[in-house]
Order: sequence, then structure tokens, then C-alpha cells
Amino acid sequence: MPGFELFGAEEKKEVQDVLDNGVLMRYGFDPMRNGHHKALELERDLANRMQTKYAQVVSSGTAALTVALACAEIGAGDEVIMPTFTFVASFEAILSVGAIPVLCDIDDTLTLDPEAVKKAITKNTKAIMPVHMCGSMADLKALKSICDAHNLILLEDACQAIGAMYDGKPLGSYGDLGCFSFDYVKTVTCGEGGGVITNSEKYAERAHQYQDHGHDHTGNDRGAERHPFLGYNYRISELNAAVGIAQLRKLDTIIAIQEKNYTFLRNALQSIPEVTFRRVPETGVESYAFLNIFLPDENLARKTHKALGEHGVDACFYWFDNNWHYYKKWEHLLEQKSLGKLSEEIQVGLQKNKTSFDASDVWMGRTISCLIKVSWTEEQLKERATKMVNAIKSIV
Repeated sequence: MPGFELFGAEEKKEVQDVLDNGVLMRYGFDPMRNGHHKALELERDLANRMQTKYAQVVSSGTAALTVALACAEIGAGDEVIMPTFTFVASFEAILSVGAIPVLCDIDDTLTLDPEAVKKAITKNTKAIMPVHMCGSMADLKALKSICDAHNLILLEDACQAIGAMYDGKPLGSYGDLGCFSFDYVKTVTCGEGGGVITNSEKYAERAHQYQDHGHDHTGNDRGAERHPFLGYNYRISELNAAVGIAQLRKLDTIIAIQEKNYTFLRNALQSIPEVTFRRVPETGVESYAFLNIFLPDENLARKTHKALGEHGVDACFYWFDNNWHYYKKWEHLLEQKSLGKLSEEIQVGLQKNKTSFDASDVWMGRTISCLIKVSWTEEQLKERATKMVNAIKSIV
């Protein structure tokens, strides 16, 4: 995703402000700061852009998920329903708070199937965590209805979909909590970083304490601060936050360019009867980070993916065989490979993931995701469209 494509003078200026000021840590050293609080500024900007009351920036997207789960009091013995198609950070965060990730089938949105979610709920279910992969979203209205009916937390993992919208709201703001990643290959980058957004004062208060060792941040003496509860260190540095400030200002420009490039390529592929497209839920608007296409079956998808490479089309992904993003290659989760001993609750709970997810396999086996870059020239975009059409037609 394109954040790193647009790294320039704006980011350098914000970083230089921190270096000139000399305070790289977000807390303390107030007499030296001369009014510079980059992490705080990024939080204000993020909350404003996402139309939420509160935002907390942290050290990574994984940290954001971990902090959000902790704020919702999700812990030992609790189950969190998550999709089979995501990034490994989703289940890592759940495990890190002592809870149990419960895998669930996806549908043609490429994220949680609400009907499958209903079947996965048990007395131990505490939260539903849709992961808005590749720039588009789950059917959030249906998932919210399920959460309301069962008194569950709706936690949006929007790490790959910042800038997308659902029901007139920025993605991440629809649920109880929303999380973003600002790593180097996200739409907006801090180099490394993440963010949590919420409209809950309770969750916001917990987040800013939990991510800094449980400090209450009361008073002017950091050494005298109290600790309402246990916390950990998920702080972001002022340097990383500075990059994020400049990047977030570019988000609307990035989305506009991606939409233009995405639309051009999609229009070109619509001429091929065998190609269909990922379903975007009603009222949803993608971030246009990826163009996600379906081929009629797994065999044709595999051949098409190979043909795209042979025709010189880069950045097309066949997730079905990917080690990082699809459950079939998560042997460390499925086989419980851990440096430390897992709790008995987790060991038993993870056993339910040792099953087949045939519905997911059908969709992922047919899916190719094509990254949308913002740096393409008009000539490069036209050339890419021609190569993609020729590659696919050579197979189907």
C-alpha cells in the first residue's frame, strides 16, 4: 500500500522538528519540548479524520489490536471470532491478552460471513473481529446486529482499509473500537505505528493508560504517576508520529488517486466474462487499495496468477498459498508452536480451529488481489491494463 510511495518534504519537515527539539519520547521532558507533542497531534488529527471522539496512537497495528482487546476487558478464556483470511497479527493480538482466536469462514466480501459467525458463537464468545482486508469491509450492519443480540464487542481491524467508508462513516468508527496499522507498507505510514479509535470515553481512558505501563498520566511528575491497572509498553515515538502527521494529511489525495487507477483497471477487466469482482456491502465504499477479482475456479485462478507474472504484471497476490494471510499456512497457530507454554484454556480452545473451512477455501482459491499504486503514470496504467487483459485472456 502506498504510504511509502509519497514520502517527501512534508514528512522530513515534521521529523526535523522532532530532531531540532530533541525530545524523541512522547511523555515527559515538557520544559524541553517548546510545545512540540507530535503523538498528541497525530491523535487529534486521526480522531478528527475518522470522525470519532478519541484516538490513541501506538507502536504498531498489532499493538493497536492488543490495546483495543485489553480495553474491552477481553482475556483468559474469552473467545474472539476472526476470519480465516487476515494477517497473523489478528490472532497474535488475541493470544497476547490470553484469549482464544476462533477462526470463521468468509464469504464473497473476503471477510466474515455473518451466517458463519452466528454458528461460531458460544457462551465464551466476547467479541467479533471483522478484518477489512485489501481495502474493503465486512457486512458491518449484519455483524453489529449479531453483537447487539448477544451483547458482544464489535472490534474492527481496519489495518488494510483506512480511508474506506461504511454507512457514511469512516471504516473503523462503526464498531465499538477500530484499529489501524501505520507500518511501512500501509496506505498511511509512520514507518512503524498503529492507532485505536473509539467513541467510548471508558475505552479511550483505558487505552492511553494501558499502552504506557498503566500510567494514569496525572500531574507533571512522571515518576509520581499512579497505576490504575497493569499495562505494557506499546508507546509510539515522536519520530514515528511525526511521519504519520504528514502522511495522514495526504490520505484523501491517496484515496482519490487509487480510486482513479482502480476504476481504470476494473473497467478494462469487465470485458472478460470469466472475471467477477469482490462484493462490497451495500453503503460501503472501498479504499481502492486492491482490485480483488474472482476466476471461475481454483485451477483457472492459479493459471491466471502465473500468467500475470509472465506478462510482466507485478504486485498481484494469490492469497490461497500465502504463508502470512490465510489460515492453511498458520501451522504455528494450528499446531500451537510457542516459545512459552500456552495456558490450558488456550490449548483446549485452539483445538476447534483444527477443522476444514471449505467455504473460505472456495472463495480464496478463486481470488487474485492486485495492488493499486499511486505512482503509476497514465502510460503505465494503460500498459498495465493491456497486460492484465492479455494475460487473463490467454488462460480463460
